Amino acid sequence: MNKQDISNIKQLLSSPKKIVIVPHKNPDGDAIGSTLGLYHYLIKHHHNAQVIVPNDYPSFLKWVPGNDNIRIHDAETSACNQLINNADVIFTLDFNAFHRTGNMETVLAESDALKVMIDHHQAPDDYATYMYSDVSMSSTCEMVYHFIDLLGDESLIDTNIATCLYLGIMTDTGSFRFNCTTSTTHRIIANLIEKGADNSAIHNNVYDTNSFERLQLLGCALTNLKVIPESRAAYISLSQEELNRYHYKKGDTEGIVNYALSLDGVVLAAIFIEDKQEGIIKISLRSKGEFSVNNMSRAHFNGGGHTNAAGGRSELSLNKTIEKFISILPSYNQDLNHA
Repeated sequence: MNKQDISNIKQLLSSPKKIVIVPHKNPDGDAIGSTLGLYHYLIKHHHNAQVIVPNDYPSFLKWVPGNDNIRIHDAETSACNQLINNADVIFTLDFNAFHRTGNMETVLAESDALKVMIDHHQAPDDYATYMYSDVSMSSTCEMVYHFIDLLGDESLIDTNIATCLYLGIMTDTGSFRFNCTTSTTHRIIANLIEKGADNSAIHNNVYDTNSFERLQLLGCALTNLKVIPESRAAYISLSQEELNRYHYKKGDTEGIVNYALSLDGVVLAAIFIEDKQEGIIKISLRSKGEFSVNNMSRAHFNGGGHTNAAGGRSELSLNKTIEKFISILPSYNQDLNHA
């Protein structure tokens, strides 16, 4: 984002505006953290700000400061659409194409509000007046920190903002272990702790509160783990019947794919999750080194994301989707064996 854009946005935000802040469908820690972090900042400037998420999100994210002010589009469609239609400004966070918002796609695309994108995913669509897009960033939360700093308001970051931004950086960096974690990321984390983020409590709220059923589901997933050694790949599958058996709740499969990636010698991991309600197989892909699961997902599974973390979907059956995954691996073997 250049100096002129920052100057224009600063002028735009110099008087109270009706602002809507939107993350992607199935919001994760970075999506919730970035939207609520920006929400708390805008409230300090006396804007009429509202976070609208496309659909519900896991309970382990509902402790975040400002959570009670979030509105869910799927549950309050008419009221949320009215807020979007009346907005002066719409911030789109942690996504860069309207289709990533599910049923909100049309109302966002047709809105006359000025749009500001803050996002770190590849290949952004050209819909925003102001676009802060940087694929080198660890997370959208790190970008929101820089955004606030560029506006000259780093001093306004308080405990609520710091907590929200810490959450998203922590989750999108895999608790600071992914290679997107830079020295700058750690300096920002240090600043957020100094401003009141309780790192231990945030980690416990996200990772250390499991239901018995969730751990049973994890055991089922690990039982289903398969390895394809010639491709240095591994995958996990979960059928709808298995999800139902262990009383699956939104967020219960978060992070399971990383167990496959943790296997010695594996550089590509996938999880295939059957969703009978939507009629699709949800796919998460992870990789190590320079192998791009973003490219693989875009080419074969109607998705995308980052080099080492991407998502996708398939309208084939669970078994046929897995067969497709296995069938395309030989064409990637050279890259996988040199990753």
